[in-house]
Amino acid sequence: MKSLQIELPFWVRAVLLAGVFCIVAGAGLIAYRFYQRPVTLTVAVGSLDGEARQVASLIAGRLATIESPERLKVVNSGSVLDAAKAFASGQADLAVVRADVGDLSQARTVVMTAHGVVMLVAPPGSSITSIAKLRDHTVGVVGGEINHGVVEALKKEYDLGRANVTFKDIAPADARRAVQAREVAVLLLVVPLTDRYLSFVKGLFRESANSQPVLIPIDSAGAIADVKGPYESFDIPKGTLRGAPPVPDDDVTTLRVGYYLVANRHLNATVAADLAKKIMGVRRDLVGEEPLLSGLAAPELDADAYLSVHPGAAAFFNGTQESFMDRYGNAIYLTPMALGALASMFAAAWRFLGVRANEAAHPTLDAFCVLPGRIRDIDDETELRAIEDEVDGILRAQLARTAGQEEGASEAQALIAAAHRLDNLIHHRRTLLTARAAANGTTA
Repeated sequence: MKSLQIELPFWVRAVLLAGVFCIVAGAGLIAYRFYQRPVTLTVAVGSLDGEARQVASLIAGRLATIESPERLKVVNSGSVLDAAKAFASGQADLAVVRADVGDLSQARTVVMTAHGVVMLVAPPGSSITSIAKLRDHTVGVVGGEINHGVVEALKKEYDLGRANVTFKDIAPADARRAVQAREVAVLLLVVPLTDRYLSFVKGLFRESANSQPVLIPIDSAGAIADVKGPYESFDIPKGTLRGAPPVPDDDVTTLRVGYYLVANRHLNATVAADLAKKIMGVRRDLVGEEPLLSGLAAPELDADAYLSVHPGAAAFFNGTQESFMDRYGNAIYLTPMALGALASMFAAAWRFLGVRANEAAHPTLDAFCVLPGRIRDIDDETELRAIEDEVDGILRAQLARTAGQEEGASEAQALIAAAHRLDNLIHHRRTLLTARAAANGTTA
């Protein structure tokens, strides 16, 4: 089956090249937009007074304003326990949790949002000034289940079950009434040392210039913290509840526990690193206007931390975050080499199988193969010259077309050999015609 070579006009080739360029540019733009598209992460929050949601909303709004690649969708779960449950069940990508509440086996910290300080507070004038004096008394646990971890730690350390100490869950709204009704002798709270929470604590008791709440120290806080649990020893500073006269009148040893923004351990490390970077940037930019953001800080980075830090966040805080070229440099350098090698292998296999594009020389060779029959039938010298001119024109055109091509040399040799054969035939036919003309002249 004969093959034909189609020579496309220049304008057609230009249009095709422009079309290919537009397709490649469009594909590159789509890939860039896909890479730059924002990643929306759902964050579950919850707190007694909505402060956690307010902090998360401030961060989410700022990330949207600066067109960050990471965006936050804030979901109010009601309490920190409910936020932990939503996170553990996979309903949220992130959550603001307390380190001692809920199932956090899949959680990895991104940033610390605050510290909750354990307070054992007795009413003004109470004789209960130490945990040993809690015997046969009832402790109101403000927040209920949320603070059961603290209760269990205290029971274990001080053997409060044998001391007949009763713990009763109380809703925050009922705490003041329970104290006034003498339903409880002491309140247990876990709150950040911020103005809003300290005002809540002071509002639980009737104060006067000569009476103030009693903060009961947890003297064994260091021993509790040493078990590598979620708690650490902490001293409530002198004058925390009131400055003059100071309440307490000296530092009070107690426990504290961290609140963290956590992510699932499977969250992409790059996303986690960029999120930590953006959040700390929000703190830097807005902390003067929004004091709530002052609690944002780096989480514990030690390998033996109770809640492990997310590898992406650790890379940011340790200054080892990879740049774009660090992450994709090898792929950028190796991909063209790999594609080139594959193209060469494919071309070699294509040639080995004998599957080639229609050779440009085939139409010319076919045309040359027709000429011998015509030459043998020519009886006129003028027609022989015309065929010679035709052969020269075809040969020149084909040699010009294949110049510089890899297979041009072999094609040119085949064409030259065919042209030599035609030249011999023309010479032979011319000799016959000359002899015939001479014989006709002698006869005449």
